[in-house]
Amino acid sequence: QLQASGGGFVQTGDSLRLSCAASGLRLGDYAVGWFRQAPGKEREEVSCISDNGVTNNADSVKGRFTISRDNAENTVHLQMRSLKPEDTAVYYCAAAASCWYLRLPSRPGYWGQGTQVTVSS
Repeated sequence: QLQASGGGFVQTGDSLRLSCAASGLRLGDYAVGWFRQAPGKEREEVSCISDNGVTNNADSVKGRFTISRDNAENTVHLQMRSLKPEDTAVYYCAAAASCWYLRLPSRPGYWGQGTQVTVSS
């Protein structure tokens, strides 16, 4: 089970840190990704970290978002800085064997419930 948390209502330029906590599985053994879905839009990948620590970020968030692991807490964080109104979405975390698997339309792996991020202008 994955539990995403940390969303909220913020102003443009603010920061938020999302957390993805796991129970029943060790996140360190998996690739973990953050995805987001805005109203009326497709779900998109935001950031992913492989089981060996390689990270990948969407162009839209490069330089602003950082994904990291805390294996002691069995948690993956998404630090979001310089937030923009277009970052408004429901953010989901997911875990699978690789970041590639998480991108499949069938959405294999483990998926948590979303956490809402709203950025006001």
